[in-house]
Amino acid sequence: MSAKAAQRWVREAGGVNPFPLTSPVGRYLSFEEREDIAVWRGQRVSMREIGRRLGRSASTISRELGKPTGQGGYRASVAQHNADQVRHRRRPERVKLLINPRLREQVEAGLDARRSPEQIAGRLVLDFPDDPEMRVSPETIYQSLYIHARGGLKQELTRHLRTGRVMRHPHRKGGERRGRIPGMVMIADRPVEADDRAVPGHWEGDLIKGSVPSNSAIGTLVERSSGLVLLLHLPDGYTADKVQAEAVRAISALPTQLRRSLTWDQGVELTNHVQIAAAAGIDIYFCDPHSPWQRGSNENTNGLLRQYFPKGTDLSVHDRATLELVTIEMNSRPRKRHGYLTPAEQLTKLLTEAQNPGVASPG
Repeated sequence: MSAKAAQRWVREAGGVNPFPLTSPVGRYLSFEEREDIAVWRGQRVSMREIGRRLGRSASTISRELGKPTGQGGYRASVAQHNADQVRHRRRPERVKLLINPRLREQVEAGLDARRSPEQIAGRLVLDFPDDPEMRVSPETIYQSLYIHARGGLKQELTRHLRTGRVMRHPHRKGGERRGRIPGMVMIADRPVEADDRAVPGHWEGDLIKGSVPSNSAIGTLVERSSGLVLLLHLPDGYTADKVQAEAVRAISALPTQLRRSLTWDQGVELTNHVQIAAAAGIDIYFCDPHSPWQRGSNENTNGLLRQYFPKGTDLSVHDRATLELVTIEMNSRPRKRHGYLTPAEQLTKLLTEAQNPGVASPG
C-alpha cells in the first residue's frame, strides 16, 4: 500500500495502532487467517483446500479473495482494515461527549484550565456526586481529542495537555524495559532510611538531554534530604562509559557519609552501574519502569535546571566552568521546605546534627 494511505490510517486513529487489539471471533475471519489465505493463495493452493485447512467453507474463501485489496493480488493487511471499517460502520458507537453537551462543556472547561483528563474525570465525581450522566473516563477524553471517528471535543484543545501533542504516541508495554541492564537492584530493596529523607547521603540521578544532532547531555544528581545538586559534564554524548567516568569523578569527591545510595531510572546510560558502585563506593538502585515519581526530587530539580538549559538546545556549548556556576546558584537558592535555608545550609545542618546528636545546629 502507499505511504500516504498508511499515514492517513494512523492520523485517523490518533497516532495509535489502527487495528483492534483483539481478533474477531466466530464467523468473522481473523487477521491471522487472512495472512494464511494470502500465503497459501500465493502458493496456488485451491480455495477448497484453504477452506479445509482453516475449517471454513470454500464459499467464504471465495468471497474473501474476491474483495478488492489493491494491486498485486490479495493483501491480508488491507483486507483486515476494510473489514474493520465495515464492522465499525454497521455498529456505530454513541460517543458520550457528543450526545451530552453539558458533560462536554465541563470537560472543555477543564481542558481550558490545563487540567489533565484524569483530573477532570476525578473532579466530575466530586462536583456532580448524584448525577451518573456526568461521568466520563480519562481514556474517553483522550479518544475524543485524538481519534477523528470518536470526536466530540475540539482538537485544538490538545494544546492544553501537558505534552501538547496533536497525535498520541504509543507507550511501551508495562515492564518492557526491565532486564535491559544486567544486575539491576530495584528501588524496593533500597534502605528504608532513604525514604524519609532524615539521613543525608541518598541521591537521585538522571540526564537532561540536548538537541538530537548534538547528542549532548548534562547528568543531574540531587541529594534527597537537602536538595543539593551536582552536575555531570557530558558534551560529547552520554554513552555508558562517559556517564561512568563523570559519575565516579563527582561522587568520589564527596565525603564517605554522603555516599549511601544513588537511585536512577532504567536508562541504558547506567549500564556500567556495577563499576560505578565499586569505584565510587555507593550503592545503586533502579526505579520501576515508567515511575518518575520515585525520583521526585530529581524530576523537580530538572525542571528548575531547564531555566538555564532550555529544551531542544545544544548543551555541548556549556563548559565545565558554566556547570559549576549553575551548581553554585542552584545550591544557594532558599527552599521553603527547609524554612528558606539553602540546600548547602540544610546539608551542613544535617551533618552537624548527625555528628552531634542532641545538639541543635545554628539555623
